[in-house]
Amino acid sequence: MTRLQQRLGALRSAGRKGLVPFMTAGDPSLAATVPVMHALVEAGADVIELGVPFSDPMADGPVIQRSSERALLRGAGQRYVLDSVRQFRERDAVTPVVLMGYLNPVEIRGVAAFATDAAEAGVDGVLLVDLPPE
Repeated sequence: MTRLQQRLGALRSAGRKGLVPFMTAGDPSLAATVPVMHALVEAGADVIELGVPFSDPMADGPVIQRSSERALLRGAGQRYVLDSVRQFRERDAVTPVVLMGYLNPVEIRGVAAFATDAAEAGVDGVLLVDLPPE
């Protein structure tokens, strides 16, 4: 059973909804990402949704678009995001982390390579908002 399945099962058994906060990796700074992830858990997060900065976040509103722009200007790309998850896992092997992003960077890296790298980093799920259901 995966971390995400375990957490969702525990929430279901407890009869409660989960708190799943979103943050963009690399915003407000590169150094803040992992400490903010830990702070979210300490504040009660059940799952963390970590945004992968993208240059054309068409499915996001203006606040998330601007956070992606700032993060990209700092150099927060896909490698940085996966390294941040790896670093988070050094202290927290329990809290599920789900990446939220777009298909294009995954296709550029290669779907199989991305899936392998994400799993090895400790990612528990991926939401690709522009992935066609087919």
